[in-house]
Amino acid sequence: MSTPREPAQREMIFDPLIVEIAEYALHAEIEGEEAYQIAHHVLLDSLGTGLLALRFPACTKHLGPIVPGAEVLGGARVPGTRYELDPVQAAFNIGCMIRWLDYNDTWLAAEWGHPSDNLGSILAVADYVSRKRMAEGGVPFTIKDVLTMAIKAHEIQGVLALENSLNGVGLDHVHLVKVASTAVATVMLGGTKEEVCSAVSNAWIDGASLRTYRHAPNTGPRKSWAAGDATSRAVRLAFMAVGGEMGYASALTAPNWGFQDVLFEGKTLTLARPLRSYVMEHILFKISFPAEFHAQTAVECALTLHDRIKDRLVDITKIMLTTHKSALRIIDKKGPLHNPADRDHCLQYMVAIGLLYGTLTAEHYEDDIAADSRIDALRERMVVVENEQYSKDYLDPDKRSIANSIQIYFKDGTSTEKIVCEYPIGHRRRRAEGLPKVIDKFKANVQTRFPRKQTEEIMKISLDYEELIQTTVPAYMSLFVI
Repeated sequence: MSTPREPAQREMIFDPLIVEIAEYALHAEIEGEEAYQIAHHVLLDSLGTGLLALRFPACTKHLGPIVPGAEVLGGARVPGTRYELDPVQAAFNIGCMIRWLDYNDTWLAAEWGHPSDNLGSILAVADYVSRKRMAEGGVPFTIKDVLTMAIKAHEIQGVLALENSLNGVGLDHVHLVKVASTAVATVMLGGTKEEVCSAVSNAWIDGASLRTYRHAPNTGPRKSWAAGDATSRAVRLAFMAVGGEMGYASALTAPNWGFQDVLFEGKTLTLARPLRSYVMEHILFKISFPAEFHAQTAVECALTLHDRIKDRLVDITKIMLTTHKSALRIIDKKGPLHNPADRDHCLQYMVAIGLLYGTLTAEHYEDDIAADSRIDALRERMVVVENEQYSKDYLDPDKRSIANSIQIYFKDGTSTEKIVCEYPIGHRRRRAEGLPKVIDKFKANVQTRFPRKQTEEIMKISLDYEELIQTTVPAYMSLFVI
C-alpha cells in the first residue's frame, strides 16, 4: 500500500495589477537623483509635521501602546516620544502624527491623498527590522533604503490615484495608502514575490473606509488618524504574508465578490502610467500653512489681500471666491462648523482666517479662535463659484494647477483687484522657491519639541544629504527620542 502524498500546492496566478505592484516594489531600480532629493525633503517635512502634532492633546491621546505599559524592548521608536512599540502599533502612531494637522504632502488626481502617510509603516518597519538585525549581527536599513521605499510607496498610491476615483464611489483615499504600505512593508520584511502579492491581495479585499468622516454633517477627527489606521493594518498584513498566510488571486476581478464588482461599480482598476518615480518628482508640499490643499492658493490670495482690507472689514459687501470643481466638492461649506477637523476642510473658514489675521496656523482651527464672530460674518458674505478653466487645468497632466482667486467688494461700489494664484508654493513649478522653505518649516517644527542642542544635532545630520543617506535607521531615529 503506497503512502498518501500531500497534494501539490496550487500556484497562485494573481490579478495582473497586483503582480505589477509586487514586481515594482521588489525589483524596480529608481533612476535619477531628483526623486531622491525630493524624497529627502518629504522625509524631513513629514517628521517635522509629526513633531508639531505632538503639541495637540487631541493627537497625543491616540499615541502609545494599545494596552498602557505594553511596550516592546527593541521595538520601533515613535519620534518625539519615549515609546518603543511593536511595528504594527508604531505604524499607527507615526502615521497618526504625520497626518494629524493636515500639513504633510499631497497628491491631487482623480483620487486625492497624502502619500507621505506611508512613512508610518516604512519608518516603523525599518526601525524594528534594523534593530532586530543588529541584535543578530546583521546589516540594518539605511536612510537611503527608507527614501527608496518612500519613492515606491508614493508611486504605487499616486499612480493608482491618477484614474481610479475611490471618492467617486464614496470610499476613502487611505485605502490606497494601505495597498502601497502593504507592498513596501512586505518587501522590507523579506517577502518573496508571491508573499508580496498575497499581502497586497489581502489589502484590497479588506474593504475600504467610507468617506463619512470627511464630509458634513459627520466631519470629525477620524480623518486625522485614518492614515495611521491604514499603515498599521498594512504592517499587520505584511507580517501575516511572510508568515505564510495565503493570498487571493482574483481579489480585484472575481465576478460578484472581487473589489471591482463589490466596491468599484464594476469598473476596472488601472495603472495610468508605468510605475517609476513620477509621483515623488511631482509631489505637492504644504509649506506655508496647514490647509486642505485645494484651499492653499486661496489662502495665499487672502494673505495678499490682508493689509488692503484689514481696516475695511465692516465695509465689505461681497467676497467672490472663484475655484475649481474639486474644491467645490470637498471644502465648500456653509453653516456651523463643529470642530477643528470641520474647520480645516472649509474653504470659507480658511480664507476668512487669512483675511483677518494675515496668517494661518493649526491653532486657528481651535475653538478659542473659532469663537471670533468676525469669521462667520465674513463667511456669510462669500460667494463661491467654479471657473471651468481652473477645473480643466487641475486635471491637465502638464499643469496640475490648483487655482483660486479672490475679489472683494465694498459698500461704496469699489473693489479690490482680482487676486489669482494658480500654483501654490509647494508645487513642482515653484520648487526653487519652495524647497528652502520646506527646510525652514522642518527646523521650526523640530524646535517645538527639542532643546537647542538636540535640534542642532538633528539639523546637522538631516541637512547633510550624503551623510544622511548612509546613516542607519536606528541611529537616525535615536536622534528623535525624548
